[in-house]
Amino acid sequence: MEKTKQRLLTGNKALSEAIRLEMEKDENVFVLGEDVGEYGGIFGSTEGLLKQFGPERIMDTPISETAFIGAAVGAASEGMRPIVELMFVDFFGVTMDQIYNHMAKIPYMSGGNVKLPMVLMTAVGGGYNDAAQHSQTLYSTFGHLPGMKVVAPTTPYDLKGMMTSAIRDDNPVVFMFHKTLQGLGWMDQLDTSIGHVPEEAYTVPLGKAKVVKEGTDVTIVGLQMTTHFGMEAVKKLEEQGINAELIDLRSIVPLDRETILQSIKKTHRLLVVDEDYKSFGVTAEIAALAAEEGLYDLEAPVKRLAIPDVPIPYSRPMEQFVLPNAEKIVEEAIKLVNE
Repeated sequence: MEKTKQRLLTGNKALSEAIRLEMEKDENVFVLGEDVGEYGGIFGSTEGLLKQFGPERIMDTPISETAFIGAAVGAASEGMRPIVELMFVDFFGVTMDQIYNHMAKIPYMSGGNVKLPMVLMTAVGGGYNDAAQHSQTLYSTFGHLPGMKVVAPTTPYDLKGMMTSAIRDDNPVVFMFHKTLQGLGWMDQLDTSIGHVPEEAYTVPLGKAKVVKEGTDVTIVGLQMTTHFGMEAVKKLEEQGINAELIDLRSIVPLDRETILQSIKKTHRLLVVDEDYKSFGVTAEIAALAAEEGLYDLEAPVKRLAIPDVPIPYSRPMEQFVLPNAEKIVEEAIKLVNE
């Protein structure tokens, strides 16, 4: 019996396919942002869509995040389902009023009478020497602010399924895709940026983590690139007799607390790895969760591995020094198991 061939896509093609299928299904779905039209988004998130849907539904905008994100909020309040791209998450400063005072708060301040079914799609992540203003993840910046769902898919399968879920959701969703996982030819292409993606539309739930690999000795929690580094680390730890469990967080808000706590009950040790800054971040939130609700299941203090509290350096050796990687995860996990 012949094995069925898997359909493989890069991250960017999975993302644009999810958007295409929802646009075909619902005429209220449209896209706006800088270079989303003919260029297809600088990270390929809207590749090929202009040709099919035209400039009225794939709208290139001027360089004015305040204007086009504000326009998306207005369109969503009138029942449309905009997908608006903030090219780099680092640019959030010029449009934070529209994002947080309008997008996140209007449903609450209207008593639920005004829904904002919109997706704010944005690129995150470093690792390719784009310096301090183009290399952040800022997961916790948006996770800290109530009123928005915040997701960060890792695999092409999850990129497509979670974008479909985000478009269909009646709440505002901040959808963070990692540049390195888009599979673009002009970046260092990773094998992990390519994966199996079904042709039909499907959903992956927002707010549900995924146990990538089960284990018994230590729980490693990551998201996006740190999940991939975690997978490398798990294999190296196996060579040293350490059986690690790896969790891909996938969603920051809602946070899947139950999956993390269940894993701690099994392994009794927790290492959280994040490409965001260490202080006041995702690692701190999950460590607090473990302390508040899983303390008596822990046999050692929680360890955190994240970017030191410095701007992301431009210099490649300095950037690699601050970013998490598989070797750092292995080192921290061994220390944790031996405590």
